[in-house]
Amino acid sequence: MKVKKPLWAPWRSQYFTAKKSKGCVFCDEAKNPDAPDSLVVAHTPLMMAVLNLYPYTTGHLMIIPKRHIALPDEMREDELKEFWALFVRAKNALVELYSPEGFNTGINLGEAAGAGIAAHLHLHVVPRWRGDVNFMAVLADVRVIPDHLHKMRDDLKAKLGG
Repeated sequence: MKVKKPLWAPWRSQYFTAKKSKGCVFCDEAKNPDAPDSLVVAHTPLMMAVLNLYPYTTGHLMIIPKRHIALPDEMREDELKEFWALFVRAKNALVELYSPEGFNTGINLGEAAGAGIAAHLHLHVVPRWRGDVNFMAVLADVRVIPDHLHKMRDDLKAKLGG
């Protein structure tokens, strides 16, 4: 019998032991986007680009309205304009920093569609590379992210002008 070697990921315990916000985590993030532990990489008067705390790949971020809304239909014209402008800026910064070969982008509307935070609209921007789904995801249901979130945050902030 072959002995399995453990995969150590001690930082994952932070997820289980962290105090959960009673409000909306995105609204909390919008209140203080420049906090030292914030994952906001860019913000405009109406929008923010935030790294996903539990990313699928390096650079996985989200474009999020600062106003607490659940559906795209609720966005005003000025919000729609800033939403898509920030998406383009963020995508271009990801291209410059990480040279992805493609992107998955999407909005999960409602819990039935897979939205983890269904009450606050957010667009996922997920950089992709050929072969980026490796044996870890297939055999262990684990994703390997080679960069630390705070390093990615600092690099993206620098590229996006903060």
